Amino acid sequence: MSDNSLFHPVSIGNVSISGNVFLAPVAGYSDAAFRSICRSCGAAFTYTEMVSAEALFRGSGKTENLMRRAEGEVPFAVQLFGGSPESMSAAVGITLDRVHPEVIDINAGCPVPKIVKGGAGSALTHNPEALHAVVGAAVKAAGSVPVTVKIRSGWDADHLSWKEAALAALDAGVAAITMHPRTRAQGYEGKSDWTLLAALVKLVDGRVPVFGSGDLFSAEDARRMLTETGCDGVMFARGAMGNPFIFTETRDLLTKGAFSPIPSETRLKTGMHELELLIADIGEVAACREMRKRFCCYTKGITGAAALRPRIVQCSTLSEYKQIFNELIVKSTISN
Repeated sequence: MSDNSLFHPVSIGNVSISGNVFLAPVAGYSDAAFRSICRSCGAAFTYTEMVSAEALFRGSGKTENLMRRAEGEVPFAVQLFGGSPESMSAAVGITLDRVHPEVIDINAGCPVPKIVKGGAGSALTHNPEALHAVVGAAVKAAGSVPVTVKIRSGWDADHLSWKEAALAALDAGVAAITMHPRTRAQGYEGKSDWTLLAALVKLVDGRVPVFGSGDLFSAEDARRMLTETGCDGVMFARGAMGNPFIFTETRDLLTKGAFSPIPSETRLKTGMHELELLIADIGEVAACREMRKRFCCYTKGITGAAALRPRIVQCSTLSEYKQIFNELIVKSTISN
C-alpha cells in the first residue's frame, strides 16, 4: 500500500519545492553533473558539495566552480562551511551575487578533523553560541534568501548538543534544520540514532521544516525514516552515490506503494550520460578518472560487471568506457 501523505511538497522560507526527497551535499561527489542526473531521476531538491566560506572570501576560483548551477537545476542550494561570522557574511554575499541560489545552507555537521579544527562543521554543533553567530551573519547577509543549517547530534556520546544547536539556529533565523543523528566522534561509522531526529521534530514543533539524513540506502529506509521520525523530508547522501535511481524508487514507493527494478541498460546509459556531462565541465581526462569509482557503483549487480571492473578502473577515455558498456549491455540482454 502507498502512503501519499509521506511524499509531499515542502517550503523552505519563501521557496516552494515540489517534493521532499533531496540529494544531500556530498563532498567530492555532488558536482553539477551528478546533481543534474539526480534531478532527472526524481530528486526534488539538490545541494552543492560544501564550499569553504573562507576560500570564497579570499577569492579562490576553484572554490567558486563548486557552486555552478547545473542546467535546469531550479531550485538549488549552495552549502557553505566556516567558523567566522565575518567570512561567512562575505561568502554569502559572493554566492548570491555570482550563482543566485534559492537557498543557502550552513554546514554544522562535517566531522573531518581539518574542518572541525577551523571551528566549522560539527564544531558548530558543539558550540551553539558560535553557531548562532555564524548563522546569524549568514541570515543577515542573505536578506530574503532562506538560510538553513545541517547539524550533528553532538560531539560524542557524552556531549549531545543537538538541542542547544537547534535552538540557537532557530533563534538566529534559519528556515529549516537538517539533522544527521551521528556524533562527530562516530564520523560515518556505527548507526545513526533516528530517535534523536524524532526528538528534534518534536522540539521544533512545526516552526520550520526538519529534514533527516543518515543511514538512508534504499527507498524502504526513506519510508521508514519519514514514518518513524515524522520529519518533513529526507536527504540521500552515500545512498545516492552511483545510484541516482534511489530517487525514482523512493518516489514510486511513497506514491504507488512499490517500485520496479531499474533495467541494466538504463543504469549504464545513465552513467554514460553523467560521464558526458562531466566531460563538458572538466574535460575528458579528469572526468574519466573521476567516473571510475562511480561506474563501479553504477554496475553493481549487473551480469558480467565484476569481471570487467579491473578494466573500468583503468579507463581513461570516453571510447574505452563505451566499449566496456556495450559489452555489458550485450551480456545483460543475453542473460535476460
